[in-house]
Amino acid sequence: MAQARKSVNLKENSGNLLQIAPLLRDARNVQILALLENDPRISVSELARRVGMSAPATRERIQRMEEAGVIQGCRLEIDHAALGYPIVAFIRVRPMPGKLPKIAELAVSLPQVMECHRITGEDCFILKVGLDSLDNLDVILDQFLVYGQTTTSIVQSTPVAPRHLPLPGKK
Repeated sequence: MAQARKSVNLKENSGNLLQIAPLLRDARNVQILALLENDPRISVSELARRVGMSAPATRERIQRMEEAGVIQGCRLEIDHAALGYPIVAFIRVRPMPGKLPKIAELAVSLPQVMECHRITGEDCFILKVGLDSLDNLDVILDQFLVYGQTTTSIVQSTPVAPRHLPLPGKK
């Protein structure tokens, strides 16, 4: 049974209040996470050796962090261009009145939608989509235009690839 997520407030020098899970107050847990970030496929025995613990104790710590929601599954990343989708675009959607749920339903149903976020501001959604050609951008946009107004930006390059936030004590 998953434990409820708990957090503790810590003040930084900048005065910002941070919420850090109690399990991350333990330096060994942070060390385990750092090693897993660098190599998610590392074996538990190698992980245990590097943190100076037994394999069962290390496995138990990983399991507790998974149950607390600190570690959320393993994710395989496949290059979208290798799959035949070399173009990535971000689409912002401003729904017409009463059409908000339809946008989310449509986003879920389209396999080209890699991410969909509900956001603040005049646009209520931002979607990340993969395209096999620019011609097919219209096909995607036309489906969303039934429910609202769209604004599209095509990704030219990615100077900062998706990455993890800094771990506690590792700024």
